[in-house]
This record gives sequence, C-alpha cells and structure tokens, in this order.
Amino acid sequence: MSVVAIIPARGGAVGRLGADLVRVGGATLIARAIRAARGSAAVDRVVVSTDDPVVAAEARASGAEVLVRPAELAAAPAGVEQLLLQVLDALGEQPGILVVLQSTSPFIAPTDLDAAITRVAARECDVVLSAVPTRSFLWRAGARGLEPLGHSPAAGSRREEAPAQFEETGAFAVLDARGFRRARHLRFGTVAVQPVDPRRAMEVVDDADLSIAQALAPVFASDERVDVDALVTDFDGVHTDDRVSIGGDGLERVTTSRSDGMGMEFLRTAGYPLLIVSKETNRVVTARARKLHVDVRQGVDDKAAVLEAWAKTRGLSLDRIAYIGNDLNDLASMGLVGWPVAVADAHPEVIRAARIVLTRPGGHGAIREFAERMLRTRTAASGEGCAQLA
Repeated sequence: MSVVAIIPARGGAVGRLGADLVRVGGATLIARAIRAARGSAAVDRVVVSTDDPVVAAEARASGAEVLVRPAELAAAPAGVEQLLLQVLDALGEQPGILVVLQSTSPFIAPTDLDAAITRVAARECDVVLSAVPTRSFLWRAGARGLEPLGHSPAAGSRREEAPAQFEETGAFAVLDARGFRRARHLRFGTVAVQPVDPRRAMEVVDDADLSIAQALAPVFASDERVDVDALVTDFDGVHTDDRVSIGGDGLERVTTSRSDGMGMEFLRTAGYPLLIVSKETNRVVTARARKLHVDVRQGVDDKAAVLEAWAKTRGLSLDRIAYIGNDLNDLASMGLVGWPVAVADAHPEVIRAARIVLTRPGGHGAIREFAERMLRTRTAASGEGCAQLA
C-alpha cells in the first residue's frame, strides 16, 4: 500500500507574509514541511501542489515532486479537497493512503505522521487528524447570550474534571485514499485523532506567530540528528570569543579553545572535510588552521562565494554542509547550506537564521558541541558503539 504526502502551497496567499517562504530555524516553511514528510518511515512520495514558481523551485530543491496547480484552482476560493483530487488524478497511481500536510505548521514530527499512518493502514480508522487535547471551557453565542459548549456550568468549574476534548491543529491529516475519493471531503467515515505536543501545534500566519516559531525552533532542533558531510566555520566569534587584545608590539592576540580543537580533530580523523573562512587576514588564523590541519580562506569579503567554490571543488552538496557563524556577514553563507548553525552568543539575526542554535558561546566549546552531535549521528547510523568524544 503506497503512501503519498501532499503539501498544498499557495505563494503569498497566507496572511501578509508569503508564509510558505519565510524562514524558521534556518529553513523555509515549505522546506520544513517537506523535511517532515520525507522524515516519515512510511511515506513513499512527497508532492507539492503550487501555483508559485518560487515555491516550486524551493520544493524541488528540498526533495519534493511538484505539480503546478491549474489556473482554475489557483484562485483563493479553491478548497483543499479540490486540490487533493487534482493531485490524485495527476499522480498516475492510486495510493492507498494520503498524508496532507499544512506548510504553515513548522513543527510537524515525522513520528506523529508514522503513528497516524499506522492506524489508517491497520484499518483502525479512515481518517486521523492532528490534534491537541483540551479541557478548556468553551462558549458560543446563542439567542440568549453565551451558551456552554461541551460542559455544564451547573456541574462546577474544576477544569481537571472536565471531559477531554480535542482541537484540530490543521498540521496534518492522514486519509484512506479510496474513502476520500468517494466522500470528496476530509472528515469521513471513522475519524480519530493523533495527539501532538501542544508546542508543535502552532501555525504561522502573521509576524507574531513567526516570532514565536523562531524562538521555539532551537528547542526542537536540540535533539535533531545532524546528518552532514562537511563543516565550515567562521573564525572570529566561533573559534574565539570575538575579543582581541593588542600587545605592545601592535600584534593582535586571541584565545581559542582546546576543547574546540579536539572536536575539529575528531571530525578530521573521521574523514569530514573542514574549512575555516575569515573576513580578516591574520597570522593567528593561519597558525590555528595549520595546527588543526584544516583548509582556510582569509581576507574574504564574499564568504558565500568562497564556500560555494570550495564545495564544488570537493564535490559536496550544499544541503549537506553545516556552517557555524556568529555575525551578520555569515548570513549569506548560512542561507546557502542545509545546516546553518549559530553559536549561543550570535547576533539575533543569525540566531533567527539558524537551523540549530548551540548552547555554548563562541570560543568556549561551541565547535566541540556541534562536532559531538555530528559524530553521534554517524555512530547511530552505522550501528557501531559510541565514539570516543571525551
């Protein structure tokens, strides 16, 4: 039974943000939705339906198939059911299960998708909706004022004793495909819910939501597996604490971390390509790179161009490179790679652009922290024993 994930995306149509293309945790919302779908062990294909060429390009770059939405469905009144039916007609196959993801929900967990798919595949239900439990006292407007919804005021007001209800988040729905074709709407047959972490339930529709999502992103990234092929770092503010002292001889001196150096050594020994890119030209950078036995580029005004050229020379895919930065001149490079990373004391704009925000500041173990995450991911993937990281 094949499982197809479908992500409807209409560029610029949500709120005033053009929400599918805004970034949370270093990735656009459409890319995050695709990542969630591709992260599911049960999903066979990921398809984005859109009328926006920029969204389409981003979707393809993120690993999804794209179906261009017909003009008659591109208008705002077109419902999701119409879009899904059009995608089904265009797929060239009849999937057993449909997974519909909302691109403006940035924190969909692949494990939640897997759990919902398992229930539909087992014929336990026809539909599983993403939901959060609530015991809130709800009211609705009636002919004589407000009326209680799902509770009795006469029964007292102990919230913990109220019957559990569920609120749809809209983040995803898992459907029996044949049943959907017959019903032609999403909530048919036997409906169940997949309870999700309430923090993952948010939707980004305006600037306030975006600020909250950007603050939450590092929380969910803290246990994310770091599956990358190479590491590139800035120097000042990453290998150092961004301070400099000037001696009586006029020479600059900085302090670096032996722990960070050990982290770089672990990565080099494990075979990871490593690069230091620095705006400044300074012999301390040369000396540190020589000691670490890693590539270095100095006096660089356009770090992104240097990074791109280095990756091409090495035969590396940009979406499998991590870049650790701390300041505004790192943003372009961070925007190129699949794994933009910020040290704990980075500029606020850099933190907002990062997929991962480290817990340690520059020059105080940030590189070691990330190196250990890279190595743990590789060790887990290989099924080998724990790497020696201490």
